[in-house]
Amino acid sequence: MELREPPPEQPQPEGCLVVAVRLPVRIVVLVLVVPVRMVWDALVATGRLLRDTVLRPFGRALLWLGRAVFVWPFVGVWRYVMVPAGRALAWLAAVLVGVPAVWLYRWVLTPVGHALARLARGTGAALTWVYARVLSPVGHGLARLLTGVGVVLAVLGTGTYTAVAWLARHLLVVPARWLYTWVLAPAGRAVAWCVRGLGWLLGLLATGAGLALNWTGRVLFGLLVLPALALWRWVLAPVGRFLTVVAREVGDALGHAWRIAGRISRAVGRALGTLLRWMFVEPARWVYRNVLTPVGHVVRDAVLRPVADGVRAVGRAGREALATARATVRQARAEARRMLFGGPGRPGPADRREPSGAAARSLGNSTTALTKD
Repeated sequence: MELREPPPEQPQPEGCLVVAVRLPVRIVVLVLVVPVRMVWDALVATGRLLRDTVLRPFGRALLWLGRAVFVWPFVGVWRYVMVPAGRALAWLAAVLVGVPAVWLYRWVLTPVGHALARLARGTGAALTWVYARVLSPVGHGLARLLTGVGVVLAVLGTGTYTAVAWLARHLLVVPARWLYTWVLAPAGRAVAWCVRGLGWLLGLLATGAGLALNWTGRVLFGLLVLPALALWRWVLAPVGRFLTVVAREVGDALGHAWRIAGRISRAVGRALGTLLRWMFVEPARWVYRNVLTPVGHVVRDAVLRPVADGVRAVGRAGREALATARATVRQARAEARRMLFGGPGRPGPADRREPSGAAARSLGNSTTALTKD
């Protein structure tokens, strides 16, 4: 059996009430929503401008200030104070605690532990001998004695139990059975018969009360429920449908009006942006491009670049002078050391115990005992 998809629901035709309500509502809502949407768009643009030009740089400045005040000092303290102090403390702990602890473990605790282990092994062997030779025979004797005493007590307990059971049967069980058979059972049957009669009477009363309540409910249904049902069907339901139509149309009108107001606000914003660009941005751009840029180039080529070349030449000459002075001082210090202490001595020949030059051993010459002819 094939499963078929249900056909799509057809749109219900709109009545004359919906068409009559829609146009006035949309006109009124559009007139009310356009100023609100324009104010909203203006606030959004202002907020974005403040975020990009004020809040974001201010936040970055606060972030840099927070790092400079809170993060970098702690990083410096950790890197240049705490870490060297920790390494020094670790070295002191290793020298003052670790080495003495190792020496104490190796030369004191280990011999003492070995001695205690030997003493424990000796004590264990002694206790094993005492258990095998003394405690085990004594325990076996006590076990045999207790076994005999248990047999005697079992015989006495069996006789006592038999006597007590016979007395309990003839003094308690037989009288209790007679009491249940001839007294409690007849009394229980009489009570059960009385309870069944009482239940029949209560059922009869409940049936009469149910009939009375049924008749009363029918009367109340005819007097209250039917008028309420007529009020709901002929008054409240039509009013609810009308209010539903009005609410739906107002919601749709608000959506359409908000979108139309957005387009109007966007067009007004673009017009204002174009006007501001032609009034302020384009003149400023023209001034920057045609006036400030050539003047800046002239100042850079005629003033700043020669000044920078002169400063670099002065710096280069200063560095060369410092290098020459440093070399002169180093040479004078070396001459003074040579005059006071003398020059460095020449190293003497080393006793290498190996032939040098042509007499050295090699794989190519037959100078060894294995390769010699």
